[in-house]
Amino acid sequence: MAVIQVKVKPGARASALEQAADGTFVATLKAPRVDGKANAELVALVARHFDVPRSAVTIKTGAGARLKRVQIDAG
Repeated sequence: MAVIQVKVKPGARASALEQAADGTFVATLKAPRVDGKANAELVALVARHFDVPRSAVTIKTGAGARLKRVQIDAG
């Protein structure tokens, strides 16, 4: 189990997940911050990046904020 810190930037032209120099991640998301669409896209993006199923990714804190703590269960 790993927990990462992610800064989310919704409404971008393309979705991407990049690791910053300080070890945190920056996620640019195409989805807007409406009805949980950005959170759903973040979960899918993190799952794809770490090659785990979506069910293994959980937003632990910050569901309504730009700074989130995301838990990844490896198996």
